Amino acid sequence: MSTVSHRLHLPGGSPVHRTPAEAKIVCAVITVFAVVATPRDMFWPFAVYAAGLLVVWRVTRIPPRWIAPRLLIEMPFVVLAILLPFAAGEPRTTVFGLSLSATGVHAAWGIIAKGSIGVGVSLTVAATTSVRELPGGLSRLHVPGMIVTIVVLMLRYVDVIADEAARMRVARISRGDDPRTIRQIGATARGVGSLFLRSYERGERVHLAMLSRGFTGTIIDFDTPKATWRQWIFSCVPASAALGVCVGAWIAR
Repeated sequence: MSTVSHRLHLPGGSPVHRTPAEAKIVCAVITVFAVVATPRDMFWPFAVYAAGLLVVWRVTRIPPRWIAPRLLIEMPFVVLAILLPFAAGEPRTTVFGLSLSATGVHAAWGIIAKGSIGVGVSLTVAATTSVRELPGGLSRLHVPGMIVTIVVLMLRYVDVIADEAARMRVARISRGDDPRTIRQIGATARGVGSLFLRSYERGERVHLAMLSRGFTGTIIDFDTPKATWRQWIFSCVPASAALGVCVGAWIAR
């Protein structure tokens, strides 16, 4: 059975792959905060962020065809952002004969640009970090043990829900149902409820199986190596560059 690690982790031998998880997590968090703090009415900082992200993908050998479909997770936010120029208030401007809100345009640009770069950074960390490395990395960052357990188990067992949903879909289609038609929306809603109950029962069985194998409520650290000072410096380069761009944007504003 495929796992989340296989779906999001892209094995490789780049320096970023070899960097311990805690250094990559800190770098990603600082970078995302810098991107979010950048003024949304400026365009060049986000071009620099995107260029830097492309450089990282080049170094880590992450192909665009792997990244592109996974970026679609932000589509609901993109749809919301597209509606903002039409729904926001004054002042308004005319673009190609359409009356748009200037505030809405800036807000839409900020959502799309910051969201896309944030998702790209998250996917980069996921592609270069296996689930096995997460417990040690989060623990060394002094993240509470309960949160570490929740995150790791969520990543490990989300496939349980995905496989259960796939089996239910096959069962519906084999009985002549077509989930794509609007007439089946009632059956789809009942299927979601059934999936919740099945997932809950499956989770109880998984928990009992873990307890029978000696699980004590704490995720085991698989003795992954700690980040050296060289690796910390290496991982801080992108984060430092992002902070520099953010500060430069505010100075030039």
